[in-house]
Amino acid sequence: MINIGKNYIPEQVKRAHMIAVCGTGMGALASILKDQGIAVTGSDEKVYPPMSDFLMNRGIKINEGFDKKNLLYNPDLVIVGNTVKKNNPEVLAIKERGLYFCSMPQAINRFAVCDKKPLLVVGTHGKTTTSSVLAWILYHADLEPGFIIGGILNNFKSNYYSGKGKYIVIEGDEYDTAFFDKGSKFLHYDPNIAILTSVEFDHADIFKDLNHVKKAFDAFISKISETGRLIAFDNDPNIEELIKDRNCRIQTYGKKHDSNWRLGWVSIEPPWTLFEVFENNRKFGKFKTKLMGEHNLLNILSVIACAHNLKIKPGVISKALETFEGIKRRQQVRGQKKQITVMDDFAHHPTAVYETIRAVKPYYPDGRIIAVFEPRTNSSMRRTFQDVYPKAFDKADIVCIRRPSLLEKIPHADRFSSEKLVCDLKTRGKDAHYFRDTDSLISFLVNTALAGDLILIMSNGGFDNIHERLLEKLDN
Repeated sequence: MINIGKNYIPEQVKRAHMIAVCGTGMGALASILKDQGIAVTGSDEKVYPPMSDFLMNRGIKINEGFDKKNLLYNPDLVIVGNTVKKNNPEVLAIKERGLYFCSMPQAINRFAVCDKKPLLVVGTHGKTTTSSVLAWILYHADLEPGFIIGGILNNFKSNYYSGKGKYIVIEGDEYDTAFFDKGSKFLHYDPNIAILTSVEFDHADIFKDLNHVKKAFDAFISKISETGRLIAFDNDPNIEELIKDRNCRIQTYGKKHDSNWRLGWVSIEPPWTLFEVFENNRKFGKFKTKLMGEHNLLNILSVIACAHNLKIKPGVISKALETFEGIKRRQQVRGQKKQITVMDDFAHHPTAVYETIRAVKPYYPDGRIIAVFEPRTNSSMRRTFQDVYPKAFDKADIVCIRRPSLLEKIPHADRFSSEKLVCDLKTRGKDAHYFRDTDSLISFLVNTALAGDLILIMSNGGFDNIHERLLEKLDN
């Protein structure tokens, strides 16, 4: 722990300031504080929609850039985002003024969790979708859950909800907490039930290797109490190793015959996917969803297991799944022009890229899948997955790779090469193309796409507003 002031939340907080407020989780927390009558201010370096509009519509003042003067009014508490460095001017002001400060998870525990029972979703993949489906099922069951999730739920048009019920759904993040607390965020929570979807190497900027990642998840599982429950995916060797000899109650889910919860037959009838679920090899029910892909069916299966543990009836679960409207930036259709569909997805890890392409392909049988990828995360811009990415695009018909726009952030020797990826894809017989900028990429797509094609755009960033610009060009 680094001492910069008073890492403590005082009993009374009437005014709070948030450093790096425009992050998804920080924005949700800011809104929750506002709902509780706390006057909230915030600051960030890149203040732009949709989060800037989201916060300002809630009456939260946002300062552009970090400056000591933003703390001149002496807030009762300063909440520090995990991207904030110790030499940030506002961090220095905390020390100079002797202000109380805390991390985002500390604040969530105090102001959002309170006496609620946390339902935590953790794992390398699928956290946002799994958390969102769980929150909607609980809401549909009239349990009035609170939730804080890393994506905007279309049913709520929000990534948070200050529910009055006894449960709160939290998307648990293995990323570090703050510069003064390098432990994973999810270590701050005491889950009533936890869902573990997957454990792979990711976040190469903070984890050294897979073993380092596994240590974080090991610490998390070790903290689950004997009365807590862990619902774990059955086909991940890292999870299988991690859940051995644990004190908490464990249920498994997946496709294995001996799992507690098993996915049965699946039938794709666009726009629906119909599927069967078994509990301990007894038929539990038939369900349908508009979410695409086996990976999403497995995410839903874990939620069904959790919901059953909360005594939610299968009929209620079924109706909730049918009315779930998805999440922004997860298989989100942004528009269709000249029978060409443009879809936005957050996929960036090689496994997520592969599963996303595999998921959407059966729903567009009359056209090609044109996969567009922008490596943008700290992991994808590094050489970490250089030799893994080529296989991730196997099910795409055409592949377009953009040069990372933030590549200068990465040391030269560690940088990912989009050119090499395209060469490797061509070696695998793929129709692959490299682009230095978004303008040339859009021009290629406009001249290449045909009626019936799906242009699947994958990036965890704004990607130069490529979706709207592309739809506009296709309309000409």
